[in-house]
Amino acid sequence: MKPAGPLTIIRSLLFVIFMYGSMLIVGFSAVWLLLFPRSWSRALYRIWLAMIFGALKIICGQSYEVRGRENLPEGGALIASRHESMMETQAFWQILDDPAIILKKELSYLPVFGWFAMKLGNIVVDRGAAAKALRKMLRDAKQRASEGRQILIFPEGTRMQPGEFTELRPGVAGLYAAMDVPCVPVALDSGEYWSGKGIIRRPGKSVIEFLEPIAPGLSRADFMHTLQSRIETGTRTLRANRA
Repeated sequence: MKPAGPLTIIRSLLFVIFMYGSMLIVGFSAVWLLLFPRSWSRALYRIWLAMIFGALKIICGQSYEVRGRENLPEGGALIASRHESMMETQAFWQILDDPAIILKKELSYLPVFGWFAMKLGNIVVDRGAAAKALRKMLRDAKQRASEGRQILIFPEGTRMQPGEFTELRPGVAGLYAAMDVPCVPVALDSGEYWSGKGIIRRPGKSVIEFLEPIAPGLSRADFMHTLQSRIETGTRTLRANRA
């Protein structure tokens, strides 16, 4: 990937200032919404996301495209997505009806973001608490799925650089077995445009693609192999077609 030019750096900086500045302004001014039903906070978050992605397109010339919506089942489901940037963690709240995202516990402590993340009914996992944390995550996920919500997890466990892959973490297999719902793999190429680390936001259109669902009932080994294969193959295909 070529180094960003001066104009891209300036545009990226302006967008980052707008994104985090508006998060603080909107969040603190609307903190009273935390006292009301979750639907109020969800509506506010969607309004803020519309502002953010509108600014991203105007300032940085960047947007995203969704493919494979027909692969999303009705009702509760497990969504297992490739993770390359912060972009998709925000975009899924525009794409999915009412997702519950698996988040690191540390994120719940952040001012504004953490408050609303918890109010929106996302699921926090404490990686340092091992089995106890996993059992709680499974209970919370089953409850959210029974409400018809989609559970979103980034099974790689961290943001990956474009073209790099790692072994999936075992938590996704636990969710798949416990929830007994289809698992929809997701391929994407957002890291080509929205840097996983740093402020760079390059112009272009990234793709978020929902792939063929994996039916419930596979063994742990077969599920992990199938999921990893579909995410990697789908992601490589996106990059190859773009090139």
